[in-house]
Amino acid sequence: MQASFFPATRRALAAVLSGLGALALLLVSYLSPLELAHAAPRTSKPTIVLVHGAFAESSGWNPVVQKLITRGYPVVALANPLRGLASDAAYVARSIDAIDGPIVLVGHSYGGSVISAAAVGKSKVKALVYVAGFALDKGETTAALASKFPGSTLGGSLAPAVPLEGGGKDLYIDQSKFRAQFAADLPPAETQLLAAAQRPIAEAALNEPTPAPAWKTLPSWFIFGSLDNNIPRASLEFMAKRAGGKKVIEIAGASHVVMLSHPEPVVKLIEEAAAASTS
Repeated sequence: MQASFFPATRRALAAVLSGLGALALLLVSYLSPLELAHAAPRTSKPTIVLVHGAFAESSGWNPVVQKLITRGYPVVALANPLRGLASDAAYVARSIDAIDGPIVLVGHSYGGSVISAAAVGKSKVKALVYVAGFALDKGETTAALASKFPGSTLGGSLAPAVPLEGGGKDLYIDQSKFRAQFAADLPPAETQLLAAAQRPIAEAALNEPTPAPAWKTLPSWFIFGSLDNNIPRASLEFMAKRAGGKKVIEIAGASHVVMLSHPEPVVKLIEEAAAASTS
């Protein structure tokens, strides 16, 4: 009887332990990026919070994230709701509150508009980095700054708008025009994936005025491509100069997604901002 009992007991115990292991993995899989960042071992380096813009998603930061993690930085790539400037900024602000320690806030494209508003009054945020990003002043809109200077071809590259319940509409880039408009310096196979996975932005978000921006009280850094078809080069230069950017880098021949086509200089600029503002 004992001979048959112990093997059965061992099998039962193994099944229980296996189940506990699976449960642990399941729990980890349900942790949000913010919870994972909170649970990660603390380092002397600031957390880098990345905020994507319109027609993109958080995985668009992957090359940058990989390099930052390798260099020892805690990183959170937030999912920007893209519903409205005030509500998007409020979401990022709440995310900031959930992170321990100093933060370098990085925004791409419309994400720049969001971080400028989200960082206001947030003492944890030590620096702002704009990656082909909008740095709006009080009362300005993202759409107005995009058209302040000639050169953007975004309007003609949009797909038919998707009506939203209760009014308004969602905007996408036509997939057949995505590469030329958004990411001309990436391989076609990669841009097909980006086009298919793009997240829409509510048109109202682009026309919502910004409050007083954080770049007026926080140091800022800028990087963008010379062949950006979404935001004219003159607009990017204007915003960087007005904000008093500590460093402004223009990548020759780079498209709007400079963080994908040239991740190394983007990471180096983020590291410079982190070192200068948290030392």
